[in-house]
Amino acid sequence: MRRMMLTIIALVLLALPAAQAVQPDEIMADPAKEVRARELSRELRCMVCQNQSIDDSDAPLARDLRLLVRERIAAGDSNSQVLDFLVARYGEFVLLKPRFERQTMLLWLLAPLLLAGGGLALWLQIRRRARSGADLPAPPLTPDEEARLAALMSDDAKPR
Repeated sequence: MRRMMLTIIALVLLALPAAQAVQPDEIMADPAKEVRARELSRELRCMVCQNQSIDDSDAPLARDLRLLVRERIAAGDSNSQVLDFLVARYGEFVLLKPRFERQTMLLWLLAPLLLAGGGLALWLQIRRRARSGADLPAPPLTPDEEARLAALMSDDAKPR
């Protein structure tokens, strides 16, 4: 029991550093602006880690981006203005959830299209099998086949 508790505590402690990427010197004095900055930071991709938000990343570039977000908020920019500024500077890749635009349409629609295509292919395959009679029962055995089967199943037949 004690060993299990120590394992759980160790796992929790290992998970904490990723959640504490924002440094105390980055935090804004106004709590409302800090909340906005944290929300925006969760939407932006760390260009070094690429699978983490800048809010979770300890990379120096992520810190610079967090500070830049806070500077833009302190200057009075809205959330969309901050995102537009960063997209203009770093490209759409900086967004963890890309916008639905002409350039990203394939990214958004590929998974549903593949799922619909797979469903259509499965439906066509089932219809094709039903038409070909593959699901019909096997024809009855001939008298010769019944005699062979009976001989195989009789008590006289010995296993080899």
